[in-house]
Amino acid sequence: ENTFGADASNDIVFPKGKAPDFMGSFILKNGGISVEILPDVEVLHGGKLVGDIAMKSDAEGKPTILSHGTLSWYIIKRSNDFAVRLRDSANPNIESFHGIERYPVDPDWRIEATFERYDPQRSISVPTILGTVVEEPSPGALVFKIQGETYRLDVIGELDDERFFVIFGDETNKDETYESGRYVYVDNPGSGGETIIDFNKAYNPPCAFTDYATCQFPPEQNILPVEIKAGEKRYH
Repeated sequence: ENTFGADASNDIVFPKGKAPDFMGSFILKNGGISVEILPDVEVLHGGKLVGDIAMKSDAEGKPTILSHGTLSWYIIKRSNDFAVRLRDSANPNIESFHGIERYPVDPDWRIEATFERYDPQRSISVPTILGTVVEEPSPGALVFKIQGETYRLDVIGELDDERFFVIFGDETNKDETYESGRYVYVDNPGSGGETIIDFNKAYNPPCAFTDYATCQFPPEQNILPVEIKAGEKRYH
């Protein structure tokens, strides 16, 4: 049982002035989480008041989202650990957000790639900001050339996915782009084997903007010894 609310004595402390001092408890039992709300505390789910409710985590698809005032929260699961992800729609950082600088769109960074299938499918080790390593399914690698040099990137996903997820690092991470790599999606070429990596669509992981995200970083083999001057730059 973990109590929550704005008072500092709670196990999970919500922002002062945004929530009552004592709101209720999260209960972990038999691998699932429920929440018990104290009487006279207004907590909503889908616009309706709730008292006790079972909470689905993000590992189960769409999570159960609860709210009070400008705050909303839900359960996330990473490996075998649960956590509460809290958001504030009135966070001043939203008002001060000034956009993300990016490289000019350049068609030369739409790179032709060949998908080399792994048979059988492999599991690749992916580090996280939490200091853990997770095993992700990889049906193959993208093989491509930049300025005559051949490179490859392991993809994450299943063979029948519409798109593959790629976590990569490159030489621009030193000073121009987020230091722990970027993400990009690539269309599954199917049986044709040929696809396009559009590095113009490379984007920053959530950890580039907040200390409270649980991002994955590039596996060692996906750190490219070349500058990818395309996509989003480092956020300041």
